[in-house]
Amino acid sequence: MSISNALIEDAIGWRRSFHATPELGYNELQTSNRVAQLLDSFGIEVNRGLGGTGVVGTLRNGLGPTIGIRADMDALPIQELGQCTHKSTHQGCMHACGHDGHTAILLATARHLSETRQFSGTVHFVFQPAEEGLAGAKKMIDDGLFEQFPMDAIYGLHNWPGVSAGHVVINPGPMMASLDTFEITLTGKGCHAAMPEKGADPIIAAAELILALQTIPARRLSPLDSAVISVTQVNAGEAINVIPETAVLKGTVRCLQSPVRDQVQRLIGQFVEQLPGAFGIKGELVYHVGYPVTENHVEAASMVRRAAVAAVGESSVQWGCNPSMASEDFSFMLKACPGAYLWMGVDGENPSATLHNPYYDFNDQIIEPAIALWTQLVEQSLPAV
Repeated sequence: MSISNALIEDAIGWRRSFHATPELGYNELQTSNRVAQLLDSFGIEVNRGLGGTGVVGTLRNGLGPTIGIRADMDALPIQELGQCTHKSTHQGCMHACGHDGHTAILLATARHLSETRQFSGTVHFVFQPAEEGLAGAKKMIDDGLFEQFPMDAIYGLHNWPGVSAGHVVINPGPMMASLDTFEITLTGKGCHAAMPEKGADPIIAAAELILALQTIPARRLSPLDSAVISVTQVNAGEAINVIPETAVLKGTVRCLQSPVRDQVQRLIGQFVEQLPGAFGIKGELVYHVGYPVTENHVEAASMVRRAAVAAVGESSVQWGCNPSMASEDFSFMLKACPGAYLWMGVDGENPSATLHNPYYDFNDQIIEPAIALWTQLVEQSLPAV
């Protein structure tokens, strides 16, 4: 496949410009304006407003099926510590997850396809806001994404440190875990720290509950099930000589199977209701159901595999992998429409910094193979008549 050097250079320029001007979820105003401007310059129909700052570009080329390809646009509230020439100019905000690269890749793919048109059908280029914990995918769906732009399948890509640059990893099933959050309030009776018998100590109950919750994946679930329960915040007390009235625990739950997810929620509720009572403490749970499991549809995953083999070679494609316990809101799109989600490696001669790291920078070397992959996927999914 011939992808012009000029297009690659332009894509690198777009990517670095996005990196230098990152924007947080639902505030991607400059980014979405630039995306819309570029799509329009490619002769692609532009639609705006879904999910607030979302952009959908539509390229029609005769009769045939319709597919969508999604890129996320938002950055993270992290102060960049690296020293690249295109370092973030926005204080406390950076592209630490590579969404600048995803956006540039999809823009370059849109331009390439608008010029070559070796397919028959319709492609929707979906530029999504607010992936980082704010469920921008769900917002776009709620605003009518699949009603306004019906698709036979939708696909997404994420760069992946720890895998060689340009290599593709795809599963015919779960790729990433569900994400739920919880807040537990433990209410006791405050008293002087030197007279604990006159109160009911919620901190002791919190310590026991934190340890007890770890027995859910270890002892209440099958070893074949996948679940992670992490208490990430403990807030209690104001004075060193006072046992406080309340303690608040917050954390996350990650699972790879929907039935396991339901079981974990139920068990956490039982632990919060029953365990603190032994210490004279009342427990209350607020459980927030978040992102579903990112689970590929087998046929769509197989389509990605064929396109990847054609784009980067069979030796650079891994079919089947251990899913990640991190989460991704593309899962909402896969709940609403058949499709698949893949990882493309970014490790060059030196390993990439991890995602969400203040020294992370997207590896521009994968822009070309990623364009080739998306192009092959479109041409194989929408064969020219």
